[in-house]
Amino acid sequence: MTTLKLSSIDLRHDHVLMTHELLAAGYDARDITRMVHRGELHRLRHGAYTFGGLWKELDPTERRKLVARATLRCARSQAVLAGPSAADVFGAPTLNAGHEVHLARVDHRASRRKTGKAQHRSVVLAEDITVRDGVPLTSGTKTALDMVALTDVPGALVTMNGLLHARETSPELLARRAGAMAHDPHTADMLTVLGLADGRCESAGETLVMHLCWWHGLPRPELQVEIRDQRGNLVARVDFAWPEFGVFLEFDGKVKYLRHRRPNESVTDAVLREKRREELVCGITGWRGIRVVWDDLAHEQRTLARIDATLRGERWPA
Repeated sequence: MTTLKLSSIDLRHDHVLMTHELLAAGYDARDITRMVHRGELHRLRHGAYTFGGLWKELDPTERRKLVARATLRCARSQAVLAGPSAADVFGAPTLNAGHEVHLARVDHRASRRKTGKAQHRSVVLAEDITVRDGVPLTSGTKTALDMVALTDVPGALVTMNGLLHARETSPELLARRAGAMAHDPHTADMLTVLGLADGRCESAGETLVMHLCWWHGLPRPELQVEIRDQRGNLVARVDFAWPEFGVFLEFDGKVKYLRHRRPNESVTDAVLREKRREELVCGITGWRGIRVVWDDLAHEQRTLARIDATLRGERWPA
């Protein structure tokens, strides 16, 4: 048995270690199996590993990104990350991404699906490929449009809005590139998603609230509305507002409080500050406010009824 230490192995910038690299470092197949059983190595996929300690520290998105890198290095055909796998690299949100790695073949050969990996064959132009952190992937524009074929309207909209908000694409680029995909039978919802897309949505939750209103025929709200006092000073900004109805809506997620928390401020302090901000908005505008959290989106009819009642100036239904 080799006496080499695992910590002496260079894990490269992508934190992926291939079997042939372990063998070259002096380990054999039995050593690799023992290290996996002891948790020193974590198997990402057949023939690819990472350090066990590193894997334990990663969140679900970072784990998907690491598996995607390993899958790309194992690919036998010319391919780049695509769809949800590319969205992860861009930092754009996805809904129900799953554990499957999505690749776009650029050799124009037939696509195939294997366990844990989906390869897609589509028209990939030079402008459709970019590189991030050393990883080849579809561009923000192509990724956003591909999501229409890979998921439903809200799922595609969540990722498209995330890419728009991050300025990885633009409405003009989306409209131009979508023209070449107009005859793809898997993109029947393209016009719907493009019509709803709005990069001012700052989170997946905000996108889903907007989609909920559209789907059920409620008036479309204005996004990221600035609230100013009598002197014209900006005092707040609300996620959604229906000024004609005197109503505003805020979507609350845990990430929101963590992202906007001030130095040395606890989450509780941030929540109380947010409550005071809401009172200020109500006092200045005279509007009624609604707060929606992730759990509310899981009870769609109840949430819809509350928004509708507020817009009508009525009490919430029981």
